[in-house]
Amino acid sequence: MKNAMTVDVEDYFQVSAFEGHIQKNDWDSLECRVRGNTEKILNIFDENNVKATFFMLGWVAERYPELVRLIVDNGHELASHGYDHTRVIHQNQKEFRSDVEKTKKILEDLAGIAVKGYRAASYSITKDNLWALDILQETGHEYSSSIYPVKHDLYGIPDAPRFAFRVKEDGILEVPITTLRLFNRNFPGGGGGFFRLLPYSVSRWIYRRLNNKDKEPGIFYFHPWEIDPGQPKQTNITARTKLRHYLNLDKTEGRLKSLLSEFKWDRMDNIFLGRKEITVVKLD
Repeated sequence: MKNAMTVDVEDYFQVSAFEGHIQKNDWDSLECRVRGNTEKILNIFDENNVKATFFMLGWVAERYPELVRLIVDNGHELASHGYDHTRVIHQNQKEFRSDVEKTKKILEDLAGIAVKGYRAASYSITKDNLWALDILQETGHEYSSSIYPVKHDLYGIPDAPRFAFRVKEDGILEVPITTLRLFNRNFPGGGGGFFRLLPYSVSRWIYRRLNNKDKEPGIFYFHPWEIDPGQPKQTNITARTKLRHYLNLDKTEGRLKSLLSEFKWDRMDNIFLGRKEITVVKLD
């Protein structure tokens, strides 16, 4: 069974955890490392014969148009991560529509292909802003991967379905990030900080269980900055934020290569678009 490999293309200074410490007006004055890190990821994927989906910020695409072409020319899917990593919880409907339309146009103009997928910054589509799914569909997106069915201080809908679903019969497809169901609770299993925090053997066990017991494809995600232990360090952050962002950065690349070699991977659109039996669940 093939799982979906995904990359959220953003730089180290654009993460939600740094929102209160690094101003967006200062981004252009900081050392950008996203291009080099993403090119390294492309090489790793090529060595392992893996095709993936890259959810790219419009801000990054504007500054590195050659990176957009490199992703597409190497057979990967290009998808939207919004323009500048503004969480949907901080946008009204008009602002969100403008953001996704702007980003979609930037990516499509640079790549010369249709952008089908979208992932919200920090999985920030919640029960309070499900209208975002309607807007994504109205703006030409075919699927979203913006809901994490876990309890978390920054995101999550704990009682959302664990696998691909729609919130209405003719609605956009939502593909949640992978979770592990234990003790009547969902635990994160799709990558990011939890991939760095826990031993690699845990991720291996989760994906084997998912593929063999649940008979479902998993969705793994990570960021270019997570394979970059040499990135500039922020000093004005809390101990908790420092732990979340910097923990085991030196181990991510090795763990990623193990994951790529032990499981089969493909693009989001290849795995999920066209599936006929999709659960419809209303999230109240």
